[in-house]
Amino acid sequence: MSAAKFFAGFIVGGAIGAIAGILLAPKSGEETRALIADSAKDVARRADETVKEIQSKADDVVADMQKKGDEIREKLQNLLDKKNEEPVS
Repeated sequence: MSAAKFFAGFIVGGAIGAIAGILLAPKSGEETRALIADSAKDVARRADETVKEIQSKADDVVADMQKKGDEIREKLQNLLDKKNEEPVS
């Protein structure tokens, strides 16, 4: 299971649980709407943080892969250069 799916499930599950708890609590309609609005803002904030965290990790992985690719390309070029410098028998 990927981290993104896990976090998405975690956020959705938390939102559903929070909304169910609010709707079942004995409060007035105005208080319930305020709680739902606050919960929605909190879920949106956490989702945004999670997306930023995943994006940051993805950027790090891409940068690392690019660096390793450049290193491999340089090594291959050095090997080719050495091969081309060898005298032909």
